Amino acid sequence: MNLAILPLVIGWPQIVLIVVVVLLLFGGKKIPELMRGLGSGLKEFKDASKEDTDDTTKLDDKK
Repeated sequence: MNLAILPLVIGWPQIVLIVVVVLLLFGGKKIPELMRGLGSGLKEFKDASKEDTDDTTKLDDKK
């Protein structure tokens, strides 16, 4: 195994540490609001990319 990429490997201990740090920084009550905002942002991004794809398809059909 290449030792240069070893620090980039994320395992369960690192994930648990990240979750604990997030809980300490934001608290338990704020996390659902953050996730809700993230979900709505992803939905808007998907809708916008779908509209862009539809627009390019319409342009290709007109040619």
